[in-house]
Amino acid sequence: MTETTRQRRDVFDVIAVFVLSITAVLTAWCGFESSKWGGDMSIAFSEASGARINSGVADGTARDARQYDLTIWTEWVLADRAQDAELTAYIEERFSPEFAVAFEAWEEGGREERGPFVMDEYVPPGSEEAAALSERADTRFADALESNQRGDNYTLLTVLFALVLFLTAMSQRDLVMWVRWVLLGLAVVVGVTGAIIMLTFPILI
Repeated sequence: MTETTRQRRDVFDVIAVFVLSITAVLTAWCGFESSKWGGDMSIAFSEASGARINSGVADGTARDARQYDLTIWTEWVLADRAQDAELTAYIEERFSPEFAVAFEAWEEGGREERGPFVMDEYVPPGSEEAAALSERADTRFADALESNQRGDNYTLLTVLFALVLFLTAMSQRDLVMWVRWVLLGLAVVVGVTGAIIMLTFPILI
């Protein structure tokens, strides 16, 4: 083996070791990021589920309050139709605060609407909380799906880097020198491509 050939082999070996080392680090990093995004996905799904449950509880509170107001309203309508001023006043004193506001707005509007329940002022307790929690549940569910996709992207990159390791390992076989260089060159191209793609991915620490 001539000195030139030996030097070329040394250069080849140095490049191969460098590619293997960098690829191993990148593979480990992708595995780490995939795990982090997977954890973030689990947290987001859990928060979305919790918000959905709490939204149901708040909606139940609003439904109960609406049912109470409806019952009182029915009694008021009967008393008003009977023109029993004393009874209507007695019932009005038992309106819930939320219904009393809507009832007052309905009265000030000349009773043109079908009833206080259709007034914008009528907001039973729990309805706003239920809407906010439902929106949060939708948001966190979408976040979970996005985190899942990001984790999958990093996992796919580990497969790409595994190909780099395979090509680099094959280049170490006792083959014709130009074939070894081709294999190593392919490994470098695939590795650089994977690294560039990885730089476009968000990082979670």
